Amino acid sequence: MNFRGFRNTDPPVLMEIWNESALGRGAYHVRSPILFEYCVLSKPYFDYSGLIVAEDEGRPIGFAHAGFGPNAAETNLSVETGVICAVVVRPDRRRQKVGTQLVERAMTYLQQHGARDIIAGGIPPYHPFYFGLYGGANLPGFLLSDPAADPFFSHLGFTAWRTHHVYERRLEDYQSIVDSRFVALRRRYDVQLIPQPDIPSWWRECVLGVFEPFEFRLADRLTGLPAARVTGWEMSAGRGPGHGAIGILEIHVRPDVRRQGLARFLLNQMFRYVQEQFFRTVEVHIVEGDEAATNLFVGLGFQCVDTGRSYRWPTSSVSGE
Repeated sequence: MNFRGFRNTDPPVLMEIWNESALGRGAYHVRSPILFEYCVLSKPYFDYSGLIVAEDEGRPIGFAHAGFGPNAAETNLSVETGVICAVVVRPDRRRQKVGTQLVERAMTYLQQHGARDIIAGGIPPYHPFYFGLYGGANLPGFLLSDPAADPFFSHLGFTAWRTHHVYERRLEDYQSIVDSRFVALRRRYDVQLIPQPDIPSWWRECVLGVFEPFEFRLADRLTGLPAARVTGWEMSAGRGPGHGAIGILEIHVRPDVRRQGLARFLLNQMFRYVQEQFFRTVEVHIVEGDEAATNLFVGLGFQCVDTGRSYRWPTSSVSGE
């Protein structure tokens, strides 16, 4: 068995390995090199050496991809935190230590470039690659709908770090919410759709920019100031017609106007709009333990459909702990 870095001729075979590997409900079936280009190869920090291909007698049988997270200001990479973004092996070559050797080489690559902390499974902001190709609305680590992922990383000695739950709401039967607070909110706030809002950092532009996120905003009619916003993206972008799904990336309510129903009101307005545009599904990821977000979305009819988990190498001390 031989291991090497990425070559320009690799995308077709990497797509083939990806598609046949049954990585769970959150892995998009790649039909064109364009999506792989958008989500992986076009990133300005893509390094040929970080995408490691395993070959057996010249036949690629798997690959691992490692990269780095951003600095605190999200203005550049920080090599302090390394991320194992993907480990994919052909089904007929599993349980033969191919994945183990790929992870070992990915870790060596990260450590040689200065990584002090290593996580497996991209989550914001440690998600340099595969947004739009894996995970759904965002990158949640490795999804438990891929039954091989959790035992694999646990066996290698990684420990569970962060858990994100995937919630979904079908829109075919969505009915506007009745809430007594909404009458006053309609009088005070304008609902605005911002098709292409400013993306607040270089890092987020690299990760999200090609998918052109949009923003729904509540603006105070007296001051013009935004009171709440929801950022989302069209998950069918780059995937062709018929997908019909919206991913929610972020929801924010200004601290001085919280607990007044603004998030609920804004989401209700957003769902009505996207329903009229013939979108069928809305998805959001919620960090485990965030009871406020869980209660908000469950109250809007969302159901948990999957769980994602990221892992840490035991010597890691990733910032934010």
